Amino acid sequence: MAHKQNVLERLSEAKIMVLGFILVICAGAFLLMLPISSKDWVYTDFLTAIFTSTSATCVTGLVLVDTYTYWSTFGQTVIIVLIQLGGLGFMTMAGVFSLSLKRKISFKQRMLTAESYNQENVEGIINLTRYVIFGTLIFEGIGAIILSFCFIDEYGILGGIRRGVFHSISAFCNAGFDILGDKGEFSSLITKNSSSVVLYTVMVLITIGGLGFSVWKNIYDKIMYKKRFNLHSKLVLSVSLFLVLSGFILFFIFEYSNFNTLGSLSLFDKINNALFQSVTTRTAGFAAIDQMALCENTKFLSVILMFIGGSPGSTAGGIKTVTLAVVIVSAISVIKGNKDVNIFNRRISQNLILRCLAIVVLGMFVILTSTMIIFSIEEFEFMDILFEVTSAFATVGLSAGITPSLSLASKIILIMLMFFGRVGVLTITWALVLKSKSTLPKIRYPKEHISVG
Repeated sequence: MAHKQNVLERLSEAKIMVLGFILVICAGAFLLMLPISSKDWVYTDFLTAIFTSTSATCVTGLVLVDTYTYWSTFGQTVIIVLIQLGGLGFMTMAGVFSLSLKRKISFKQRMLTAESYNQENVEGIINLTRYVIFGTLIFEGIGAIILSFCFIDEYGILGGIRRGVFHSISAFCNAGFDILGDKGEFSSLITKNSSSVVLYTVMVLITIGGLGFSVWKNIYDKIMYKKRFNLHSKLVLSVSLFLVLSGFILFFIFEYSNFNTLGSLSLFDKINNALFQSVTTRTAGFAAIDQMALCENTKFLSVILMFIGGSPGSTAGGIKTVTLAVVIVSAISVIKGNKDVNIFNRRISQNLILRCLAIVVLGMFVILTSTMIIFSIEEFEFMDILFEVTSAFATVGLSAGITPSLSLASKIILIMLMFFGRVGVLTITWALVLKSKSTLPKIRYPKEHISVG
């Protein structure tokens, strides 16, 4: 036992995060392979099970089989548990057990929890974990009650409650899984695109889940104790608002006359569904309109929004809103000839700027490389493949409808993309490259000028 603890202590936070997600995914895949998980009581092939488990744990939503028509109640329960684990992070769930059993939380566990929340230090991490747990229960509970009432008339009390709970958790965790396949396989929320209550409830859950846990606490402190917003919260809220509003306007304009998407809806429903599309592309994955019928410019806009994603320390994926803000402001500072990068009267460190640039460059490299590989294998349109690849990497789950028809190699690539996107491309890189902080090179080489631009 002591030996195992010593091994764990020697592992970096990045390696433990990677191994933790792998173990959860493998356990989920094993359960999904069992006959009890399928409606037909048959063994599910390993690829379908591991793809579904990865998609659920990485809160993505891409699927090879329809969640309602293929998986049994047990299988759907496994999926929603994986979504909850993946959305909150397994370290948060470990904290739940420790707090409930009144066990002392070790410093290593505090460091891992801080890493999962994107916090720089462990100070106040236990209180933040409590906020996350209670906040999640409250938001998902309210969402489940509202959605249950929306489904009870159609599915009865038990069926309505089951769907209300499932979709509330899936929306809050930005997963995009649905169990409405009885209205048509892979239909998502298309049959509910005229229900304002369903759309806005799901949108609110997506938005809250995508803001980030530390932002919740800052908003709570602002309301209750009149504390000021910190820089992180200001960036998250301002960038998120800008992206949602600009996405809404552009989606509304691009798809207004498209009869297969917004064109056949009333003006009120057009507004609701354009706003929903803008919100859901922020890594949620629910579809209220047919994604295969989108115009090419709308698909490209969706790709951009999916790539950006939600905010750090949240249930969302993508490169994150704060990363985008830092990169853009850094570029503006260079153009203006400023020596420092300042945001809201605060200076951003060079290390943080370099980290943001690394995230953007690595993210673009992974997406473009994967797209080119799949395009060389498959016979689908380039934009559809780019859409699917970005959706996987940004853990969105929106689909152009090609995922079930992809070859084995392409499906494996999507599995890897979902994993990279949820755990974090930098985290995985550090886990693979760095042995420990003590092995980092301490030599500084002389500077020499090069020409750029």
